[in-house]
Amino acid sequence: MQRVTISLDDELARAFDRLIAQQGYENRSEAVRDLIRRRLDREALDQGPRGHCVASLSYVYNHHARDLAERLAERQHAHHDLVVATMHVHLDHENCLESAVLQGPVKSVRALAASLTAEPGVRHGNLNLVAVEHAEHHAHGGHSHRHMKPKY
Repeated sequence: MQRVTISLDDELARAFDRLIAQQGYENRSEAVRDLIRRRLDREALDQGPRGHCVASLSYVYNHHARDLAERLAERQHAHHDLVVATMHVHLDHENCLESAVLQGPVKSVRALAASLTAEPGVRHGNLNLVAVEHAEHHAHGGHSHRHMKPKY
């Protein structure tokens, strides 16, 4: 591990200390590491369509909207290579929250998320991406698979 020293003016340091206290960090170093990881992650995801990611997509929709639930399910089935899992929660008599775990090329994951949240009747869509890189292959119980790990 490397030690890095930075200088902050007093006002910025106080504001940062308030932020890290609100977020529950034990110290400035942990908070700074997370800020750096987030920025590096964002840069990796913004650099183009080559990278891979894991993602959490959540959206609220009106399940009374004509055929909306079926259209959403069909779109997810059409992209089964990107959709790892979904969770469906009934919020009230009209609204459902759906969360989908996605993985794959950044460009494809973003396109699928945009197409799902653009459906009429879907609102409050939010996509959280994490850049990943492929790790080595592993064999367990006679089958081989590849792990992914966060890039930063």
